[in-house]
Amino acid sequence: MNAASKTLVKTLVASPERQREAGADWSVVERVQGGDVAAFDQLILKYRERVYAMIYNITSNREDAADLAQDAFIKAFQSINRFHGQSSFFTWLYRIALNAALSHVRRNRLRTFFSFDKVHEDTGVSDVINKLTAKGGVEREVFVAELQEKLNEAMQKLSIPHRTVVTFFEIDGLSHEEIAEIMECSVGTVRSRLHYAKQLLQAELQSYLN
Repeated sequence: MNAASKTLVKTLVASPERQREAGADWSVVERVQGGDVAAFDQLILKYRERVYAMIYNITSNREDAADLAQDAFIKAFQSINRFHGQSSFFTWLYRIALNAALSHVRRNRLRTFFSFDKVHEDTGVSDVINKLTAKGGVEREVFVAELQEKLNEAMQKLSIPHRTVVTFFEIDGLSHEEIAEIMECSVGTVRSRLHYAKQLLQAELQSYLN
C-alpha cells in the first residue's frame, strides 16, 4: 500500500464497506494515472447513475442533469492526475458534480423540486409517510399531490446549501461525515443545516402531521 492509499484509509470517515469501495476505486485511479485511460470507463459505469440522480435532484431537469453529469466525468478525467487519494474517489467526484449542479442552478436561477417518493423512512417527515399508508385510492393521490406541492414550497424557503444537505441526507442516504467531505464543511455545519431544514419542513407540514 502506497502513501496515498494509507492516507485514504486513515482519513476516510465511512463504513467498512465504503472504505473497501474507496480502496477498489483507488486501484482503478492508479491505473488511469499510469496511462490506462480506458480503465476510467469502470468508474463511469460504477457512478454514472448516482451522479446523474444527485444532479437531477438538484436541478429537476433530466436534460440538464445528463449534460452536467457528462461534464462532471470529463472534468474528473481531465483532473485525475491531481487526485492523490486525500478523500475517496466517490467524494471527490461528487464534489465536482455538486459544484457543477450548484453553478448551473445559480446561473439560471432555477427552482429545484424535492421528490417525496424518494424520501427515506427515517427522515423528519416520516410521520407523513406513515399517514399516507393509511390512505388509498383517490384520497391518497389527492393527499400526495397536496403534500408534494407544500413540500416543494417549503424547500424553496431553504438556502441552496440547506437544500443540498437535505437532498444528500434524505434522498442519497449519505452520512453526515460524507456530506461534510463533499461540501467541504464541518460535520457540525452539516448537522446544523439539516436540523434547521427539518425544523422548517416540519413546521410547513404541521397540518399533515396532526
